[in-house]
Amino acid sequence: MQAALRVFFMLLFSLLSLLGIAANGFIVLVLGREWLRYGRLLPLDMILISLGDFRFYLQLVGTGCNFYYSAHVVKHSGGLSQQFFYLHWHFLNSVTFWFCSWLSVLFCVKIANITHPIFLWLKWRFPGWVPWLLLGSVLISFIIALLLFWVNYSAYQQFLIRKFSGNMTYEWNTTTEIYYFPFVQLVIWSIPCSVFLVSIMLLINSLRRHTWRMQHNGHSLQDPSTQAHTRALKFLISFLILYVLSFLSLIINATKFISMQNNFYWPWQIAVYLSVSVHPFILIFNNLKLQSVFWQLLLLARGFWVA
Repeated sequence: MQAALRVFFMLLFSLLSLLGIAANGFIVLVLGREWLRYGRLLPLDMILISLGDFRFYLQLVGTGCNFYYSAHVVKHSGGLSQQFFYLHWHFLNSVTFWFCSWLSVLFCVKIANITHPIFLWLKWRFPGWVPWLLLGSVLISFIIALLLFWVNYSAYQQFLIRKFSGNMTYEWNTTTEIYYFPFVQLVIWSIPCSVFLVSIMLLINSLRRHTWRMQHNGHSLQDPSTQAHTRALKFLISFLILYVLSFLSLIINATKFISMQNNFYWPWQIAVYLSVSVHPFILIFNNLKLQSVFWQLLLLARGFWVA
């Protein structure tokens, strides 16, 4: 029974991964074609194509390594191959967290009606900062991933050198992996998460103020501004649920609380990669450009199968 459930969750994880890879690849191809055609992209499209690109590779790396280590359980250790996997995994996760935060900030500055001078200045300047923020997020994430790789691999090398002299080094290495690295990752990932939460709070406050103003003036709540706020909030709230789920699952996953041999390993991996696989579809169906191409492809596929 346990073997059957394990196979079922492995197949479910595979299906979810394939859907995520296809959706992220679709976003990259559609916006990449537009970039080649016009030679430029809007700030929103820059974030979407960057997010789709890094998520595409994150899904490939995560799926490939999960199945590789599942087939080589005995060889799954803190060796060099695993350290290289975690180097890519930390880097790609950190980048996608930052890109998601910049996406929420862009929605906030475009839609929220806040008259504070600092916000108005940010509303004017932020779209021009997008390329540099994306580049800076990649560089910072890469540097942090390299530092984590260096510390973790150094600890493992010390373990290999002194493993016959006692277990003190091994205990230090285990303590480092269980307590130090999750704490560092919590601090690192909390920064973009805080940016994301602040942008949502500002947008909710803007909607509340706008709704009260419309009610006070006797206007309809179906005006375009209110509808734009409502659509953005629905999008961001669904995004927030996936974002928080991803954040918590990554922190717990960093503690190595659930090992490869655990019966809950594959359900847990589904939770870890749920945001990467599901959120691209939310992006597609909330973007007129992507949605239009998506329905066109479905109609073409339907016509092909009918013919």
